[in-house]
Amino acid sequence: MGLLSNKIPREELEPGDHIYSWRNAYVYAHHGIYMGDGKVIHFTRGAGQEVGTGTILDRVLFSSSHSPSDAPCQICGDQKMLNGVISSCINCFLCGGDLYLFQYSVSPAFFIAKARGGTCTLAASDPPADVLHRATYLLQNGFGVYHIFKNNCEDFAIYCKTGLLVVTSISVGRSGQAASFVAAVTTVVSSPLRFLTTSFPGLVAVAGGMYCLSRLVSDIGMRRDVAKVSVESLVARSGVDRPGAGNTE
Repeated sequence: MGLLSNKIPREELEPGDHIYSWRNAYVYAHHGIYMGDGKVIHFTRGAGQEVGTGTILDRVLFSSSHSPSDAPCQICGDQKMLNGVISSCINCFLCGGDLYLFQYSVSPAFFIAKARGGTCTLAASDPPADVLHRATYLLQNGFGVYHIFKNNCEDFAIYCKTGLLVVTSISVGRSGQAASFVAAVTTVVSSPLRFLTTSFPGLVAVAGGMYCLSRLVSDIGMRRDVAKVSVESLVARSGVDRPGAGNTE
């Protein structure tokens, strides 16, 4: 564990840990909550999700399920067609990848130094008992429809750890991966600061600074458009395409 890598051996895992594993040659990571006894609860868009839900990226590029050619797991059975919140053995969750631990309560300097989103946050984690309760409750009641930018596996894990939900409909969810993507696009496409210099080093410095600043202000630990929402209140708001804010805890 450190600045260069969040990789962790399995024997050091604790119930309530937020873990993740990189997919498709580090294009994105799949996140979940470790429950103990080799079990992980996670939010997935499997091969069986109905066409028309989520985005094209959800349906084509970012499935966290196993390949259709994979044999069913002897512990979990065949989970390739499952959608929503599921429980899997850690081998199925990792899907052949390495194990990493998401970090909470990091400093702003550490957060910026971890240039890849979806690995840490300034927000503090709640006690493990609260984390396990939320994950178990959502396993039984669901977490809405999977959406890569507003309601994905990282959003699920961060909610379980913090109880925080975004209360506006115009922004991305809590996912650091999604926020990093939006920050990168915004920096390249719409930044007026790119006109302040014509030199390549200057452009790199300006773009890098804006990217880091955008990531920092969009982190769940810095944002002001979030509220603490009990898992019971979240589930009570049925009939919407993603979790919304209810009564605060």
